Amino acid sequence: MPAPSAAEPLTAALPDAALLHESLGRAVAAAKEAGAAIRGYYKDAYTVKDKGQDNPLTDADLAADRIISAHLKHDAWGWLSEESVDDAARLDREFAWIIDPLDGTREFTLGIPEFVVSIGLVHRGRAVLGVLYNPIHDELFSGAVGLGASYNGQACTVSAHPALDAARIVCSRTEMKKGMFDQWTDRIKLDPVGSVAYKFGRVAAGQAEATFTPQPRNEWDICAGVALVVAAGGRCTNRLGEDYVFNRANPLVDGVCATNGRVHADILGLMTS
Repeated sequence: MPAPSAAEPLTAALPDAALLHESLGRAVAAAKEAGAAIRGYYKDAYTVKDKGQDNPLTDADLAADRIISAHLKHDAWGWLSEESVDDAARLDREFAWIIDPLDGTREFTLGIPEFVVSIGLVHRGRAVLGVLYNPIHDELFSGAVGLGASYNGQACTVSAHPALDAARIVCSRTEMKKGMFDQWTDRIKLDPVGSVAYKFGRVAAGQAEATFTPQPRNEWDICAGVALVVAAGGRCTNRLGEDYVFNRANPLVDGVCATNGRVHADILGLMTS
């Protein structure tokens, strides 16, 4: 059963709760084992390859990818990982894992502990489950839509902050240095963070009100985070306010707006003003 098109609303019923719970447990185990492998490479000897501007690839990425694949990859569900060869067969699968084995590789190479293992599960185009694990801080964000979210084993929800004024925004350090947020600093509080996925975790855990960028991102950067924010009671759309549809042939998405829901319209307004 293929994923819905971008124009088709994501109205399909959620998967069975028992299936989500079991899948969540397997994803957590995979993330923790992959995180342990990454931790073994951190600030130690590893090889760095260049995949493009500010997009390195290390032994840690590949080791984590192998571990997660061994835990989760099977023929019945689709598979999209930043570090695996893409297989178009995933497009016809009802479920698909969408993975970034090490989101924030640049920070990893710089010795900045702002990176995570990111594991998301999609059902008919909808992100329904997410696990993010920071192996250096031993931080675990996990959850599923309909089951709720947790931070280090404790239930969490998005913040109740009601307005844009004084809202905490986790943002790209690079975009902040380029001045992309300068026009709004009198209203919002900026907190630069490395990994894209890690930012979503912070929003889901109520540690920030939003993360946003008009710049494109890939499905593997955001899938797990989208599921987590929604599971925690927040809202996620692209920069135009459109719901994400995952497991598409082109994994690039049109910007990010992930919020506690209360400031969502205002954040979208900033990006279109």
